[in-house]
Amino acid sequence: MTTLIIARHGNTFGPEDTPTRVGRHTDLPLVEKGRAQAKAIGQYLKENKLIPDVVYASHLRRTVETAEIAIKETGVSNPVYQLGIFDEIDYGPDENKPEEDVIARIGKQAIADWDEHAIVPDEWKVNPGEIIQNWHDFADQVCAHDDEETALVVTSNGIARFAPHITGDFETFASGHRIKLATGALGILKHEAGRWRVVAWNVQLSTI
Repeated sequence: MTTLIIARHGNTFGPEDTPTRVGRHTDLPLVEKGRAQAKAIGQYLKENKLIPDVVYASHLRRTVETAEIAIKETGVSNPVYQLGIFDEIDYGPDENKPEEDVIARIGKQAIADWDEHAIVPDEWKVNPGEIIQNWHDFADQVCAHDDEETALVVTSNGIARFAPHITGDFETFASGHRIKLATGALGILKHEAGRWRVVAWNVQLSTI
C-alpha cells in the first residue's frame, strides 16, 4: 500500500504583517510560526509512523523550508526534490495583493467558489486540467512499483486542492470536505486495490 502525504507550507506572514495572496511569483520565506508548523508536521509524521521514503516540494522557498524542517524533525535526512508541477498558481492581477483588494475586484462569491469547488476566478492564470493531470501522472509514478512507499509532497494552497482528483471521484470528496488545506495542514491518501482514497484531509497540527 502506497501512502501519499500532501502538506501545505507553513506561514509566511507574522502577526504584524498584512497577509497577501501569495502565488508563484512571490517567493517568501517562512516566519517563526511557519517554522513551528513545519516542525509540527515532522513530529506528526514521526509519531504516526509515516516517515517519508521520498520528499518533494516546489521551487518556492516556503515549501522547501517546510519540507527540510519537517524531515529533519522526523530524524531522517532525505533530500528534497523540487518539481515545477508543485509551484503555486499564478493569481494574475491579484498576485501579492491584500485579500480585501482581491475581494473588491472579484467579489466574495468568487472566493467562495474557489475555496469550495476549485472554480477559478476571472483573470487568474490557472489551468485546472493541467494541474489535475499532473497529480494523476505523479500519483501513477509514486505507486508504480507497489512497494509500500511513503511520499511527502509540500506544496501550496492552489495546487494541493486538486490532489483528491486522483481518487476518481472529486465531487464526492468535495461534498464532504473543505478542499482548501489550512497553512501547515496535511492530507493523507493511500493506494490499495488499484485505487486511491483519502483517509484524512486538512489535518491541522498544534504548534504549542
